[in-house]
Amino acid sequence: MTLSIDGFDQRRIPVNGGVGLNAAVGGAGPAVVLLHGFPQTHLMWRHVAVELAADFTVICPDLRGYGASDKPPERDAGTYSKRTMASDVLTLAERLGHERVAVAGHDRGALVAFRAGLDYPDRVSHLAVLDVLPTVDMWDVLHGADAAVAFHLYLMAQPPGLPERMIAASADAFHGHFLDLWARRPDAIPADVRAEYLRACAAAVPSIVADYRASAGIDVEHDRADRAAGRRLTMPVAVVQQDWGAALGYDAAALWRHWAPDLRHTTTSAGHFMAEEAPDEVVTELRALLAR
Repeated sequence: MTLSIDGFDQRRIPVNGGVGLNAAVGGAGPAVVLLHGFPQTHLMWRHVAVELAADFTVICPDLRGYGASDKPPERDAGTYSKRTMASDVLTLAERLGHERVAVAGHDRGALVAFRAGLDYPDRVSHLAVLDVLPTVDMWDVLHGADAAVAFHLYLMAQPPGLPERMIAASADAFHGHFLDLWARRPDAIPADVRAEYLRACAAAVPSIVADYRASAGIDVEHDRADRAAGRRLTMPVAVVQQDWGAALGYDAAALWRHWAPDLRHTTTSAGHFMAEEAPDEVVTELRALLAR
């Protein structure tokens, strides 16, 4: 049986090109969209969403290609570009009656949120990013042996065929590796939630790879064009990250400040899955952002 967020309704909403997104919706008030990361589904927000729903309408979709949302074939580079996925998310919000929303994203969802903020500054009131760098900056800082920590980025950047076959041959081991490696508190992802993540990922290998492949191609092109044009995030931005910069030799706050003049950047002692490992901390940061 598919797990759900307590007190939230499940909706299925058609967005771009007839792609249907599954979304959990709860609460009332100004809208906040929460976007999940890899290798997860919208369920990663189960603690944070319930807390925010006391004061906000909270919308937690599965991104295209993930969870119970549609998984269209990768027809071209744009199918899983973050520009396409950002448009999906804002179309979903509009069809739920919300023209202007705050957007928070973790990992892959944070890249979608970042693109939404750049492409639709009039529709994104506040932006929160959990534990990523913008795509172009991420590729810029990965180098040498230290880049081995991100081996999956290079694997899934390869042309269609080989990465899909390799991952599908041992999908649970592949996706479970990241759940184990990136969590500082393994108990934060209980057995039933872990099983849900692994089941959803095993059913979505081609679309997950396509999402990552886009981030080695068209997403970098979009970021480079925006960086060259001097485009910035005009809304208040909160970034919460682990201190990867110290290990990999870059200043994460400085990289983010280039994109976001109105920035609050903090580091956390939680692991990568901070919305599950330290939900109270994440809720505090999001509430502080939404009050700005």
